[in-house]
Amino acid sequence: MGKQHWKPGNMLNPVPAVMVSVTDKAGNNNIITVAWAGTVCTNPPMLSISVRPERYSYNTIKETGEFVVNLTTEALVRACDYCGVRSGRDVDKFKEMNLTPLKMPNVSAVGISESPVNIECKVASVQELGSHTMFVADVVGVTVDEKYMDETGKFHINDTGLVMYSHGEYFKLGEKLGKFGYSVKK
Repeated sequence: MGKQHWKPGNMLNPVPAVMVSVTDKAGNNNIITVAWAGTVCTNPPMLSISVRPERYSYNTIKETGEFVVNLTTEALVRACDYCGVRSGRDVDKFKEMNLTPLKMPNVSAVGISESPVNIECKVASVQELGSHTMFVADVVGVTVDEKYMDETGKFHINDTGLVMYSHGEYFKLGEKLGKFGYSVKK
């Protein structure tokens, strides 16, 4: 068996499947599912999302410069998928998926109450790249669900049932294989 050489394409998988919530200047909320999301910088904390210009939430992000990245869990995977295949032009995704808008302390955009982690973002730069526009954002606040906190104040994010997206399919994170630095630990 050998290896095949294919034309250039994005095969970086898996990626986080996140629901990005936005609120327009008139106060209307929407959710867009994004698989092109990632960490950009630790200090200052920054992340990026890439959105197609034809998506309904695109103009809201450009106009307000704010959004909330809501991590998706096994319990939210159906809503995550729905928010990626239905347009906010046609349906109220919060209502249709029985999701609760969560007022955030640092941005006008609402979060999703059912998500274990809500990451408040303010756009720092916009890069039009082709099929997608990348919004690089400063993280201005993070809200976490207290039910995943232990008595010492540690947040157990891996107990939330996080979901990843890989080549058109959703997967729940699985077995722990190691810990940062374990390959060189004595």
